[in-house]
Amino acid sequence: MIQEKIREIAKELLSKKAVDLIIGFSEWTLPLRTTPLFVRTSKEADRLIWNSFCENNLATYLHKFSHFKVGIVVKGCDARSITALSLEKRFKPDQLFLIGVPCQRMVDRKRVKKAVAGEILRAHEQGDYLLVEGEDFKKILKREDFLYPSCQGCIHRTPLKADVLVGDPVEESPLIETHPEIEEFEKKSPEERWNFFEKESSRCIRCYACREACPMCYCSECFVDSSNPKWIEKGLSPSDLEFYHIVRAYHQTGRCSGCGACERACPMDIRLTYLTQKLNLDVKELFHFETGIDAETPPPLSTYETEDRQEFIK
Repeated sequence: MIQEKIREIAKELLSKKAVDLIIGFSEWTLPLRTTPLFVRTSKEADRLIWNSFCENNLATYLHKFSHFKVGIVVKGCDARSITALSLEKRFKPDQLFLIGVPCQRMVDRKRVKKAVAGEILRAHEQGDYLLVEGEDFKKILKREDFLYPSCQGCIHRTPLKADVLVGDPVEESPLIETHPEIEEFEKKSPEERWNFFEKESSRCIRCYACREACPMCYCSECFVDSSNPKWIEKGLSPSDLEFYHIVRAYHQTGRCSGCGACERACPMDIRLTYLTQKLNLDVKELFHFETGIDAETPPPLSTYETEDRQEFIK
């Protein structure tokens, strides 16, 4: 069982002092949810779990432990984020030990809640099904029908460069329909695209949950907090909201692993990944580059080559 194997590996690493702590997942008080767990002793390792609700990209917590040797449980997208961060020199060599788990794809709890009438009090997995219970109902749902959009289109589910792999690798399927939402967006006229963007960004309350959930947002001072120069006002005017989301998306170009953490963290259910994934697709088409696949090649927008395409220059 994957969960037991993760615990065994964590205990061994901690007992041998190969790492100072393990970052993984634990049960939470609410159904359909887990919470990040920071394990420092072998005894605490028994609290580590693994299921289809382990949605967080744990790489975002690594910035808080820059002086520690860390073992971390990673899915495919998490491992790609770590590779991207390593290219940006965020870690020292041999500072991290990656416990890779081939991802079974994560369940979208909000979609599950919409599928039942009443408050869900208990939920657990049973093979390919979800069993959810409330005060006056029990329902069996097919797990595959309730996956996050970012998970449905993922073709890199097996963590790359993991120090140890727990479970069998998932065969990649390049024929999967990876980004149907982006294809629909590209079919829109420029005016329709802008109207869509305006509608989504207008719900933003500037809580910055998307920024906090993203492992690639680690600047000591974000541009939204800068006072010299001052890039943006603190209000909720449409122009400020739009500016924030446009700049944030471009900041992720060629760096985003498509984990969807930003979209899941948003309390207003703003669709965020269509922007970052559209830019990632452009980078793949123009520069044949995918985030976190090659541990030696930095993102195209952080480098300069005289052979770079320059069609945009008139």
